[in-house]
Amino acid sequence: MVKMKWLVGGLLVMVLGVGAILYFLPTEEKKVRRQFAHLAKWLSKESGESAITMAHHLQKIGTLFGETCELEIPSYSVAGQYSREEISGYAARGRAQFSKLSVEFLDLKVVFPEQGFARVNVTAKVAGKTMLGETANEVHELECHLKRIDKKWLFHGVKVVEVLKR
Repeated sequence: MVKMKWLVGGLLVMVLGVGAILYFLPTEEKKVRRQFAHLAKWLSKESGESAITMAHHLQKIGTLFGETCELEIPSYSVAGQYSREEISGYAARGRAQFSKLSVEFLDLKVVFPEQGFARVNVTAKVAGKTMLGETANEVHELECHLKRIDKKWLFHGVKVVEVLKR
């Protein structure tokens, strides 16, 4: 009877341990979502941001993209293949126009059409205050393509989806 209690107790501990590992181990979807969280964090800007912080954020933004990335943003006349350095440059110019900037990615819908590829439909909410003191609020629907390279999900394509206005 005592051995049975130890056996059941040991088995219960093993089941709980395996359950905890599976629960806390990040899934591929969580890894993709984490890339969007990083991008939002590094695109956002607090008022009074130091040059060192700015440089750090711009460097980190580049690490989220593949060697090249297809960008299609009609409202800003951006379309084509861009290197991660060019993308960091665009981010630098965009951030420089704002004294404060907040970027959020909402309603992520992640699908994996094939091994090593992810397609994400997401709402991007951008709000801030320009250097001229004007308030900016924009919401865009994006279709993003990520590719798994060396165990990291990297942005491979970003397209603004035109939404009909009411």
